[in-house]
Amino acid sequence: MHTIHCNTSNAAHRVLARITFALALGLAAHSVQAQGECANRGDLDALFCDENKDLVADPPKDAKRFKNPSTLVFTYTPVEDPAVYENIFKPFTEYLGKCTGKRVVFYQVQSNAAEIEAMRSGRLHVGGFSTGPTNYAVNLAGAVPFAVKGGEKELQGYNLIMIVKKSSTLHKMTDLKGKKVAHVQPSSNSGNLAPRALFPAQGLVPDQDYKVLYSGKHDNSITGVATGDYDAAPVASDVFKRMAARGQIKEDDFRIIWRSETFPTSSFAYAHDLEPKLRDTMVKCFYDYRFPAEMQKAFDGADRFFPITYQKDWAIVRKVAEGSGEKFNSAAFENLKKRETEAAAKAQAAKK
Repeated sequence: MHTIHCNTSNAAHRVLARITFALALGLAAHSVQAQGECANRGDLDALFCDENKDLVADPPKDAKRFKNPSTLVFTYTPVEDPAVYENIFKPFTEYLGKCTGKRVVFYQVQSNAAEIEAMRSGRLHVGGFSTGPTNYAVNLAGAVPFAVKGGEKELQGYNLIMIVKKSSTLHKMTDLKGKKVAHVQPSSNSGNLAPRALFPAQGLVPDQDYKVLYSGKHDNSITGVATGDYDAAPVASDVFKRMAARGQIKEDDFRIIWRSETFPTSSFAYAHDLEPKLRDTMVKCFYDYRFPAEMQKAFDGADRFFPITYQKDWAIVRKVAEGSGEKFNSAAFENLKKRETEAAAKAQAAKK
């Protein structure tokens, strides 16, 4: 178990993440040999096996490879300020510690790539992954999605929405040709992949009809439209609603000119190599938990973790990714990290 030092700089975390990721790649052949022959791997990285063909990594065949850490490391996708979500999830992480009999810490991550690398390297045991990056987490980090936020009868979803300032003269998608349009990050479903797959049918082709400007995060895109840095932005409807509910924006300052069908929200996934008894106990803890009022308010009325499977409930997300030409392999991930780093640098520079 690696100790998480909360006072370590973000830069140091990124360096450590890259080193551990490289070590994991270098040990891939050894790990595969330790796991034994694999009859089916599908789209998973060479570190993992999927012999039951459910599209996620099977548990290790060798019981010696199971992990039963004294401290469970939990995180949530950095769609907005990670510190905000550390506070929102505090009642849950305290409950999870009592429920599992483990110490539970919240690990703040600054990018999707960093979160995926943390699970692949063994530093992250369970966490919420944004909709699009869930595919990378499954294929490259051995993540096994098991829940999303929801209610008694259904999971919580969101729409891709295209927002503009209410005072603008932009009313339809084709009005955005030649305008400044902010996407979020290369791996974001609603903030990049879905727009590339769905907008052409609306008469608008990203990087052809307008130059894609990456903002880094959904909240950056939304506030950027409000301040006039961008003319428009495709964002997740749930993030937009949460920012309005917290008073960070005024919903009436914007106009939604297009809305997609519903996608599942961020997945909660555990590392495939957790010791089975610990894994099963932890999953039950998630399913039994009911959100307190402050969490329900933060998550648009969701009151629990709703059971899902990656194979069934992420089918629409994979379809959108395929339509946008996105792959979820190691080569694509290295390119993703480079693009996310560049996007974050540009977003930071734009704030100065």
